[in-house]
Amino acid sequence: MKQPEKICWVVDLGRIRYSPACELQRQLVQARKEGAVPDVLLLCEHPHVITLGRGGKRENLRAGERLLGEMSVEFHLTDRGGDITYHGPGQIVGYPILDLAEHRRDVRWYVEQLEEVMIRATADFGISGRRVEGQHGVWIDTAAGEEKLAALGVHMSRWVTSHGFAYNVSTGLRYFDLIVPCGIAGKRVTSLERALGRFVPAGEVRGQLTSHFAGVFNRRLENLTREDLADTLGSLRETAAGALTSMV
Repeated sequence: MKQPEKICWVVDLGRIRYSPACELQRQLVQARKEGAVPDVLLLCEHPHVITLGRGGKRENLRAGERLLGEMSVEFHLTDRGGDITYHGPGQIVGYPILDLAEHRRDVRWYVEQLEEVMIRATADFGISGRRVEGQHGVWIDTAAGEEKLAALGVHMSRWVTSHGFAYNVSTGLRYFDLIVPCGIAGKRVTSLERALGRFVPAGEVRGQLTSHFAGVFNRRLENLTREDLADTLGSLRETAAGALTSMV
């Protein structure tokens, strides 16, 4: 008997600040645990922000509060894995909300699958991306040596994922000077445009990332607007509130 096709909602949030993006993930994680929504892939771009993971070291932030303020860069502690990183314009951030009980209950496997998505997307532009043992993300070889093209840091709650990956398309690389990227001293960060030496449309890269995400995780993608997602979550909250009222 043929198994029903499993879907994944894809929502392009556009530019969104880090805090509301985290709150949206929190709501979706709870909804996914309850089986109220399928797997979801959120795509977005953040205004300038530096985030420090739960295992990160504060000394990897090279800039003080004054300099961050002058450069309009926010700073946030976060519950994802990994150390310190920067998000900003020109970078595609992906937040998959997946129930690994329906995939594979294996954190290492999941991280490698996210890397595989980005490695395949990078290959579409004629660049060979690869993993580096003990240093999660996607790395490429350049004339300046080994450089990091994409980073990742994830969180699990009862096998439901949040946080995810950050892929540099046209990111302002000077902002990485404010940190020790991912806590790895002596390593440089690059972007797809810098590696190719030309302009790359962000929409084209998003298309490759989502296409490979569908293939790697074996899901049929369904596009939802930001408004559709807000309506869905609003309906779920109303249903929960109604259920609580009926119990009084």
